[in-house]
Amino acid sequence: MIMEELAKKIEEEILNHVREPQIPDREVNLLDFGARGDGRTDCSESFKRAIEELSKQGGGRLIVPEGVFLTGPIHLKSNIELHVKGTIKFIPDPERYLPVVLTRFEGIELYNYSPLVYALDCENVAITGSGVLDGSADNEHWWPWKGKKDFGWKEGLPNQQEDVKKLKEMAERGTPVEERVFGKGHYLRPSFVQFYRCRNVLVEGVKIINSPMWCVHPVLSENVIIRNIEISSTGPNNDGIDPESCKYMLIEKCRFDTGDDSVVIKSGRDADGRRIGVPSEYILVRDNLVISQASHGGLVIGSEMSGGVRNVVARNNVYMNVERALRLKTNSRRGGYMENIFFIDNVAVNVSEEVIRINLRYDNEEGEYLPVVRSVFVKNLKATGGKYAVRIEGLENDYVKDILISDTIIEGAKISVLLEFGQLGMENVIMNGSRFEKLYIEGKALLK
Repeated sequence: MIMEELAKKIEEEILNHVREPQIPDREVNLLDFGARGDGRTDCSESFKRAIEELSKQGGGRLIVPEGVFLTGPIHLKSNIELHVKGTIKFIPDPERYLPVVLTRFEGIELYNYSPLVYALDCENVAITGSGVLDGSADNEHWWPWKGKKDFGWKEGLPNQQEDVKKLKEMAERGTPVEERVFGKGHYLRPSFVQFYRCRNVLVEGVKIINSPMWCVHPVLSENVIIRNIEISSTGPNNDGIDPESCKYMLIEKCRFDTGDDSVVIKSGRDADGRRIGVPSEYILVRDNLVISQASHGGLVIGSEMSGGVRNVVARNNVYMNVERALRLKTNSRRGGYMENIFFIDNVAVNVSEEVIRINLRYDNEEGEYLPVVRSVFVKNLKATGGKYAVRIEGLENDYVKDILISDTIIEGAKISVLLEFGQLGMENVIMNGSRFEKLYIEGKALLK
């Protein structure tokens, strides 16, 4: 009861703080700046001039009408709403996303190709409408850089491996961010939509398809609402929504069909995440639907969480065909913490791996920065499938603490509980027909 009351207080705190951006009552139409929605004309300059003109006037709404509008990167400014009725189709030529901009790749700051839609240090920015943002990524563009044959890579083609290694080494050495310049001649894919150090952000109504990498990636941003969008993108690392070091965020009524996690909360990786030291906190994820044959996780936290993650509530979501419904992943290179995580009134159907998974040995990486994982509360979860209903792996010198599951039914899992170096309480829980009225276990346990 105490945990549920805390969850409600956190939800109230979030809803009292998040607010929609205030956009001036002014409109311009992209067609008035020379654009043609014929799917052939490059409209990059039209987008740029329209946004600059609106910005000079103090902001407003840029209408993208019916049609297909080709473009390179779109850089938003404060007090601008991009209202999409047609389709914005991004040109999949990496050189179009130069010069490089400040961004993050897998939790590490760098200068890299621009995200396809990008806002830096903005207030009151929005993407709305019933139209489509098409990133044009496929097995010939962007995705082969992952280096996997399933996504178009072949022997002799470049891939990201050397650049990923180089970037990690730079971060560990403390190389200044200004010297971590990638872009041309390198192979680190950009996010699709990124708000970097922004306040009062709204993404509503649009459909996002064919992303190079992470789909919606707000970083170091505050007061963010993502509502009623559809994400359909099943390429490599195609997470749906990745809040990273964000505060006060609402994700609601969205639909996901993704190639990786659906909603995954992060806060920087290893030394870089600890250097910046900004957590993701006060995030509410509610009333979403995940329908996917490829999604790794429903609600995921980590593995890039070195700045910490706390005060997260996921309520009334439906997860179908995911590998895991709730997953927390980290290791002893990360440090940081994950605490006050609430997973309430959710449904998971046909889980393939674990319904609930907490892992402090992710990627088998080891270091000297033990993460803190504690106070995870699962209530009224109804789930089917899975190799495990609950699988918790802590470390011998770093227990996962205070995990409580109550009023939950999980059927069809091959094994009910595997616990290694953790604390787990269960109250009024049914797993594979066995009822646990009140059970507390610590250390190691296997319940079949």
